[in-house]
Amino acid sequence: MKKQIILLAATVFTFGACQQSPEKKKQESTNKVSEMELISSKDFTTFKVSGDIDMYRVTFKNQYKMEVVGHLFVPKHFDRHQKHPALVVGHPMGAVKEQSADLYASTMADRGFITLSIDLSFWGESAGDTRNAVLPDVYAEDFSAAVDFLGTRPFIDKERIGVLGVCGSGSFVISAAKIDPRMKAVATVSMYDMGAANRDALNHSQTLEQRKQIIADAAQQRYVEFSGGETRYTGGTVHQLDENTPPIQREFFDFYRTSRGAYTPKGGSPETTTHPTLSSNTKFMNFYPFNDIETISPRPMLFITGDQAHSKEFSEDAYKRAAQPKELYYVKDAGHVDLYDKTDLIPFDKLETFFKQYLK
Repeated sequence: MKKQIILLAATVFTFGACQQSPEKKKQESTNKVSEMELISSKDFTTFKVSGDIDMYRVTFKNQYKMEVVGHLFVPKHFDRHQKHPALVVGHPMGAVKEQSADLYASTMADRGFITLSIDLSFWGESAGDTRNAVLPDVYAEDFSAAVDFLGTRPFIDKERIGVLGVCGSGSFVISAAKIDPRMKAVATVSMYDMGAANRDALNHSQTLEQRKQIIADAAQQRYVEFSGGETRYTGGTVHQLDENTPPIQREFFDFYRTSRGAYTPKGGSPETTTHPTLSSNTKFMNFYPFNDIETISPRPMLFITGDQAHSKEFSEDAYKRAAQPKELYYVKDAGHVDLYDKTDLIPFDKLETFFKQYLK
């Protein structure tokens, strides 16, 4: 009898563990409902949106239940009872959606796509503490979560979703696309391989000893922060220019520290914008986005870089490793940051043709 009672109890426990209360089911259902709030582009200062586009602030969860915040751009003339192609757009490393990502997203929406620019986790309005932390696997996951969101909208064709990454996000969309075949076409602009850039620096100018010193400094900083000490930041864009400021830093300064592109997200600080945390930045040392890039084929890839860009080595490397169909497109007389916002140089015609061809 005692054995039967034990078995019955075990059965009840197992059954109960597999069931969900109505309250829990209701809560999970509520969590799956993503918010869409119509907003005015006038609230944002670093880009302009056509009057023919509706702009929404949207929120959704990534696979790790972290809230991702984005801007959704929908052409006003689109019939929302039909399904349309869509693009996810990612911002440069250290930036936020209100800067170049929104410019690309709003312009591509004006060219016939529904577009979603996102803040990567730990940046902008998206979740994640410590702020400005580096976690490239989660960055890639955010793009897949954006596809989750878009692919479940009734007015979007889930079989026609592409991704576009600017600067550092170029390497994150490649990382994501390698394991997410729902991304049907991949484009990058002014791409940085954030792994190689941190391991080797530009043109492989950083020695192994220098790399080891960076790793050692970051490791010691972990003790400081674990003990409640102050968070330290690294990299990013300088806040002042002097006679010793190198040309590449001047290029970034002209965008991030002037009215051209400066933007401080809500709850952020001008002193920390663009700067990742020192203790987490070494996560990039283990980031190899171009490994197995050929497995993305036969989905197409487009690499856009300025022919004067200090970063063009990364697009050239990715192109060399990728399988067909692929294209490397040089923008004449353009530098790296030029393609963040200079609409007279950004090849939007090329992007439109690429995505319309492969998302048809």
